[in-house]
Amino acid sequence: MSEIDAAGATSRPPLRVLLCAPRGFCAGVDRAIQIVELALERFGPPVYVRHEIVHNRYVVEDLKAKGAVFVEELDEIPDTEQPVIFSAHGVAKSVPEAARARNLFHLDATCPLVTKVHREAEILHRKGRDVILIGHAGHPEVVGTMGQLPPGAVTLVETEADAEALDPRDPERLAWITQTTLSVDDTAAIVATLTRRFPGIAAPHKDDICYATTNRQEAVKQVAGQVDAMIVVGAPNSSNSQRLREVAERAGCPFAVLVQRASEIDWPRFAGIRRLGVTAGASAPEVLIDEVIDAFGARFDVSVEIVTTTTEAIAFNLPRQLRDAAE
Repeated sequence: MSEIDAAGATSRPPLRVLLCAPRGFCAGVDRAIQIVELALERFGPPVYVRHEIVHNRYVVEDLKAKGAVFVEELDEIPDTEQPVIFSAHGVAKSVPEAARARNLFHLDATCPLVTKVHREAEILHRKGRDVILIGHAGHPEVVGTMGQLPPGAVTLVETEADAEALDPRDPERLAWITQTTLSVDDTAAIVATLTRRFPGIAAPHKDDICYATTNRQEAVKQVAGQVDAMIVVGAPNSSNSQRLREVAERAGCPFAVLVQRASEIDWPRFAGIRRLGVTAGASAPEVLIDEVIDAFGARFDVSVEIVTTTTEAIAFNLPRQLRDAAE
């Protein structure tokens, strides 16, 4: 990618990096990671974590090195008095019930905005409404939300086609809720289909797609049409990171790629670019964003411009059992 100047020296081609803000960690992710770190500090290792605390390999490996043990199910955990932590994505009601049955000391790192969706589902069910959940099948957040209610009480809708084909038992007693990390535009289209087909369907009191997902997508839309390519730093199993990549391409970016680390960058694809957008999913730490920009800096003469669409100042309380440790 380097060019040869008149004196025969190698020079790096210029590259303007438009760095999206907000990007990276949200308040729910920051809280979840703090819960694991404070539990390790207060109770010592091992601390058991059911599922990845957040969807980021770097974060998980860092916590493993400090003494966190990650499992997928509680039956992988021996009888212990050490803490067991539930991930930021939330869990079905059966999980804390199983923990209590084994007398496991458990801490809930579920994002409060996911918990809000859980409570909505319960209230709507108590009111006699059948709940439609807009989300992605198999995602831990969806599994956890559906697990708040009895089997069959929640119907998952993933696409507009699903909404069009929906055949509810009582069209007059419906309500919709959503996963917190969806595409804002895709979700709006699905909701429009549901509302057209079922005019009496109840909506959440407040949008379920979280502030961080919305803000990061808006920042990407602002940048996407101004760049030759965009890099989203995030994990392939991170819903909000995948949505950022999709949003970038729909908003006019010629190509957008998701990478976990700078080592995954396919450099030939970036040959000849002059403007690059960079953002990160809500589970990606700033150190990985810096790593990517530094990698481009080794190949290009990089100048960075931060494109800010809003400022976030949200923080969530820690569980009571850890607050004194934090202080």
